[in-house]
Amino acid sequence: MKHLPLKEALFLGFCAALLIITKAAFRWHLGISGHAMFFTAFFLLLARGCVTFRAAASFTGLLAGIAAALLGMGKGGPLVIEKFLLPALAVDLGALLLPWLFGSMLLCALVGAAAGATKFFGTIAIDLLVGMEPAIAWRHSLIEAFAALAFGAVGALGIPPVLRRLRAYGVLLPETRKEPL
Repeated sequence: MKHLPLKEALFLGFCAALLIITKAAFRWHLGISGHAMFFTAFFLLLARGCVTFRAAASFTGLLAGIAAALLGMGKGGPLVIEKFLLPALAVDLGALLLPWLFGSMLLCALVGAAAGATKFFGTIAIDLLVGMEPAIAWRHSLIEAFAALAFGAVGALGIPPVLRRLRAYGVLLPETRKEPL
């Protein structure tokens, strides 16, 4: 954390704030599970793609989760933090394992889908915590995770073009990593 410049820390805070603002602004009751993962995956991948700090998405997810818990968003109380932190950990792990991730729409969609799939763990934990029958909790969690997986993948598709534009306008430094053959 001591090597994170102020400019990058402010950008991560900005991404966390945008994540909370979009969640608050788009509180649509569409009846579609997982639609909030669209913006979550986008802003977590944007944070990790713009900042070279290895835990950038996790830091952004933690900030957004704490802000959501303090603002009383959702019905989980302090458990709302895991709704932001688990997808952020998946994004950081994906960026660690695939350093060329941000140049490929397919890989971004894959990591966004993995971030969306983490909704399974939070949903099953809450369902079992309230005393739901395990068989029903598993089915419910799988349905929720599959929908979040799809929205996470779609939300992540916008990352490579946005990062290309930011580099073209000089907001980000040109990428120095080589893509594999």
